[in-house]
This record gives sequence, structure tokens and C-alpha cells, in this order.
Amino acid sequence: MSFEEKLLDLSKLCEEQKAHLLTEEAVKTSIVLRMFQSLGFDPFNPREVIPEFTADVGIKKGEKVDYAIRIEGNVAILIECKSPDQVLNLKHASQLYRYFSVTDARFAVLTNGFEWQFYTDLDQSNKMDQKPFLTFKLESMDATAVSELSKFQKDQFDEEKILSTAANLKYVSALKSVIRKEIETPSPELVTLWGRHIYEGRFTAQIQEQFTALLKRSFSEVLRDKVNARLSNALQRNYEDEVPLSGEDQQSEIETTDEEMEGYRIVVAIAAKVVNPDRVFIRDQKSYCGVLLDDNNRKPIVRLWFNSKTKKYVGLFDNEAEEKVSIDQPADIYKFADRICAALETYES
Repeated sequence: MSFEEKLLDLSKLCEEQKAHLLTEEAVKTSIVLRMFQSLGFDPFNPREVIPEFTADVGIKKGEKVDYAIRIEGNVAILIECKSPDQVLNLKHASQLYRYFSVTDARFAVLTNGFEWQFYTDLDQSNKMDQKPFLTFKLESMDATAVSELSKFQKDQFDEEKILSTAANLKYVSALKSVIRKEIETPSPELVTLWGRHIYEGRFTAQIQEQFTALLKRSFSEVLRDKVNARLSNALQRNYEDEVPLSGEDQQSEIETTDEEMEGYRIVVAIAAKVVNPDRVFIRDQKSYCGVLLDDNNRKPIVRLWFNSKTKKYVGLFDNEAEEKVSIDQPADIYKFADRICAALETYES
């Protein structure tokens, strides 16, 4: 089972048991320990997952964080759990903040089971940041978050690799939050900034109010137009697939398999490190299933050669040349994440 499938199963479990997950202990038992297993850690091995982890901090003696995870003998991740009805806030996780500075752990996690916030020390060395660099929600998973969370798997854990992308993740997350707020309720500063580009008169309070409503409407229409454009393109592609080119025999019906869709979703998760996931398209053919950037045949990301009953291959691209590599299962595509990202970067350069 792939990492993504494990998360989907855990997400379904959350939904099914939500009415019964009323306490912190219930969340720990039903969700948190299962998340550790999904990441490849053994929650029943105290040499790997340490419950009620204790380290004396100054005059604070005997304080505990809920869990510490050891990797290669060293404490690497600290986890503090809260009840499922509690909004996550560092004000309620003082132990986590203090422990971060007195252990070797570079990562701290605050969770209520449904939401997982990941922290490190980007702003000041050996001092936990006030804001997470990654937020993962089991009830509304997105490809980017799944891709970043996959880096915390036991067999893929690379502290420096995670830290190298943490800063961008943190600031992009913050910017997205600001953009969402501006779309919902444009700030006076933004209204004035944009309004002055198109209104030459005096920007009075009345004009400010008028342009606030206009800007909010403009945001909505731009988003709607983008959605409509994507739907229109999808319909056009479906029509073109149904109508064969002149002089060609109509292709036999092509069925995209579950394994091909799993492979496609994995490629989307990997590609999200470099490009917007919305730019990654699937286009199935008789002999292989193609994954393309911008739905452009000249920008292949990978080819999934899954039609053989005996062997599976993934086609990787380097300077437009394809190399077919044997794999056992779609999850093996994660092993080639660096090569896939490198290929994408050539299209973006």
C-alpha cells in the first residue's frame, strides 16, 4: 500500500470515528499512533517512539511531551497532542516550545489528530518558530502537503532535505493565507493600491468603498473564469479524443487503470514541489499512460508503462530522452522524485 493510500485510509477512519473522538487520549490511540505507523515508525517500540518523553528544562522538572520519535538513536521529532475540539495554538503547548531548545530535535509537531502542524527553527537557531512551515489536514488533504509529509517517513527521512524546503513552504503558506483573506475581504491598502492604477481622480472614502466592492467582485470573476477555462479545455480534449483524425483508424477504447491513477497522483504530489499541481495532466494512450506539464506533449513528466502483466516501468525524461526504469509498484515512483523535479525545472527555465 502506498503512503498516499495509507493517509486516505486514515482520513476515512477519522470521518467514521469522528463522533467518538472526543478526548485527547482517544485521538492518540485511534489517530496519532496510526499516523506513526503510516510514516513507517513502530509506535509499540519504545526505542523508536517514546511516549511521555521527559527532559528537565531549567527549573521545570519532570515536564513531558506526549511523544518523541528517535531516528538512528537520536531524538528527531517531538509531538504534542491536544483534544480534537481544541484549536491548535502554541500558547497551549509550552512544553513543546521549551523542549525544542534542550533536545537534538529539529522538528516539533502540534496536533489534535485532524490537523498536524510542523515547526522548526527557521527564524532563530535552536528556538522553535512561532508559525509552522507545514500544516497537514487529514480531512482535506492536498497533493503538496502529502508530498511534504512523505519526507517524514522513516525510510526517507532526511533532515537537511526537509529543512532546505521548509522556508519556502512556510512563506508560501503565509502568503496563501493573506491572499485568501484579501479575496474574501480586500484590505484598504490593497484597494487603494490597485484602485489608483485605474482611477485618476481623488481617492475619497466614497471611492474607497466603491472600489472595495468592485475588487471583491473582480476576484470572484477571475477565479470563476479560470475554472470555466479549465472545464472548457477538459471538454475540448474529451471531444478530440472521441473523434479520430482523418485517415486514421479509430483507436480501441482506452481504460485508465487504478494503478495508473495511483501513479498519476504520486507524480502530482512530487511535481507540486516545483509547479502548481493544476498544471499536471494525465493523458492515457494504448501502450502507456502519459503525465504531462500543461497538457503539452512536448513537456512529458513521466510515462507509466503499466499495461504489461509481468513488468511495470516508469519512463523518466532527461533532455527529452526517455529512460524506462523497472518498478514493482506505483509507490516506487517516489524513489525518482529528484529526477522528476529536475525534468520539470528544465521546462520552467
